[in-house]
Amino acid sequence: MKRKLELIKRNVAEIVTEKEMISMLKSRKQVSVYCGYEPSGPIHLGHMVTLQKLKDLQDAGMKVKVLLADTHAYLNKKGDWKFIEKEVGQWSKSIKALGLKAEVIKGSSFQYRKDYWEDIIQMSLKTTINRGLRSMQEVARDVKNAAVSQILYPLMQVEDIKQLKVDISLGGLEQRKIHMLARELLPGVGYKSPTCLHTPLITSLKGPGSKMSKSIPGSGISVVDADSEITRRIKKAYCPEKIVKDNPVLQITWLIVFPQVKSFKVERSAKFGGDVEFKNFAELESSYSKGKLHPMDLKNAVAKYLIKIIAPIRKKI
Repeated sequence: MKRKLELIKRNVAEIVTEKEMISMLKSRKQVSVYCGYEPSGPIHLGHMVTLQKLKDLQDAGMKVKVLLADTHAYLNKKGDWKFIEKEVGQWSKSIKALGLKAEVIKGSSFQYRKDYWEDIIQMSLKTTINRGLRSMQEVARDVKNAAVSQILYPLMQVEDIKQLKVDISLGGLEQRKIHMLARELLPGVGYKSPTCLHTPLITSLKGPGSKMSKSIPGSGISVVDADSEITRRIKKAYCPEKIVKDNPVLQITWLIVFPQVKSFKVERSAKFGGDVEFKNFAELESSYSKGKLHPMDLKNAVAKYLIKIIAPIRKKI
């Protein structure tokens, strides 16, 4: 139990609620979890935070489901059906290449059933337009000019939890408002309130003010980027000396690199102190905050580790 809890809680910003989680682990032979993704562009580092978390949950013995939310992508103005269908294929390949042994489900395979929409109609009667819009603030494209389709989106995401028959809903912190809506509404349509896990968000490589997003050029790195492009973007990334808060390079080290390595080695010349190795992120963060590790040395190391992680994935897709 202790090892399972360590894996479940690793790099998680919040569990709603931890008491529910512990109770499930004690009373159930197997717990199920899902995370949904809009297939509207290649997997990037922001996605890899939750995908890494799914691997942790898989290692903790959970049944993992990945929803490729094609209908959601269409409703959220992410492209036409031809484009989205192509992206579904790429995402399916990428998930396998990441080594995640998940059940991959396409949203449109069940989201047009009568029972699905009967539940959404019932939930819509209990949800104000303002509540629906608030839940989409961190998720919707062009939320200031939101279409009715983008208000349907959160109710569909809530219903997905019931249809997929999962115990846990995983997402980044931007999903929190939708998840709280799910906890409130699902008992009204005959399903339990899900336990929710939220992971931290990676800041845009351009700096504070926005999260990493494929819709903002230069904001992130994807699994299809060449080694040279990964190096270039990391070298240009926001990474002020001694500053830990909202530092995307440190966040990448914490959330993506460290979960996949036993230690983190920074190579540097003798005149700058020689090579240094960190056993965990706390050690690295402390060294960086005290000015013992220069931003460029950190960037060089992070770029090398990312290439080792991404290159094998790129070759398989």
